[in-house]
Amino acid sequence: MKEILLAKYGEIILKGGNRPRFESMLMNNIANSIKKVADVKARLMQATIYVDVLEEEKTDLVMERLAKVFGIVSVTRAAVCEKDIEDIKRVAKEYLAPDLEAASSFKVEAKRSDKLFPMNSMEISKEVGGFLDDEFPHIKADMHHPERTVRVEVRDFAAYVYCMENKIKGQGGMPIGSGSKATLLLSGGIDSPVAGHMIAKRGVEIDAVNFFSFPYTSERAKEKVIELASIIAQYTSKINLYVVPFTEIQLAIRDNCPEEHMTLIMRRFMMRISERLARKHKSKALITGESVGQVASQTLAALDVTNAVVDMPILQPLIGMDKIEVVDRARELGTFETSILPYEDCCTVFTPKHPTVNPKRENIEKSESRLDVEKLIEEALAGVELIEVYPQ
Repeated sequence: MKEILLAKYGEIILKGGNRPRFESMLMNNIANSIKKVADVKARLMQATIYVDVLEEEKTDLVMERLAKVFGIVSVTRAAVCEKDIEDIKRVAKEYLAPDLEAASSFKVEAKRSDKLFPMNSMEISKEVGGFLDDEFPHIKADMHHPERTVRVEVRDFAAYVYCMENKIKGQGGMPIGSGSKATLLLSGGIDSPVAGHMIAKRGVEIDAVNFFSFPYTSERAKEKVIELASIIAQYTSKINLYVVPFTEIQLAIRDNCPEEHMTLIMRRFMMRISERLARKHKSKALITGESVGQVASQTLAALDVTNAVVDMPILQPLIGMDKIEVVDRARELGTFETSILPYEDCCTVFTPKHPTVNPKRENIEKSESRLDVEKLIEEALAGVELIEVYPQ
């Protein structure tokens, strides 16, 4: 019995005349996601991607990868049938026996995309349902709350049967590359990886910037950020991670500026440097992980001070979320366990004991005027390290 994977996409259907372009991007992203995992043949017809896994033992791994491709809303295994009602019934009985034997109720749903097939959807459902009811006498038909839903799809090339409960949820969203590119300020914490994933879901390609303060932060902290980037890359493909040496800037701030202003001045440097890297590498926006009021540097007054130094869009998808919501998303994404590893990043090393929570922009600018801002930025940019990060 031949088995195939059926991957369905969602929002792309609404793209009208531009739909072929989005479909092409999706198929290219699928190929990039799977090419190092298994040998497959994939084709797209009628809003469904048909994936024939040529190495059967790798089917589960291919399903897992497909479920992480933005644009796909679901993936399921399905048995392939001849477009003949008797063959459909035979395959349904054999292929779905483990599911039906373990259930006490079921129903059949059918979809006839091939209008030349002699039976309509309701007739297919009735015929297959009656047959399975006879073959599995312990199970009862239940149209409203079935334990198992048998799905029959009659399409152009063949018919397919599967159990809806075995379908796995995909990421949804739009294919990477359809929404231009943005640059993520990626720390070693919980928030920023989630923010990057949420913006990538809208089809935005992601670059990342991390600020590294050797020797105050260890190589383990750097490795932690690379690991976080590699987890995000499971959903986005390759990520260019720009590691910025930040020690001299932090020391200059510590030695010349009031302690309570240190965090905001550091963040202003981060925003300036990230904007320059973003423009150099053709990004259209910055992505940050702020949530209003979560810490002192994320009050509205503080965000005003921080964001004032850049002249490009700043995307803040977590801005209205609380920490529990962000943690839940991090667990789903797979970054949480890495984010809580005890390796400090540059932000925590130079954190003041009593940071200002209601800063005035003119006061921060006055403190910052004690520094040669342009020279410090240029020196940091001269030492940037590019790390090409690939999926784990």
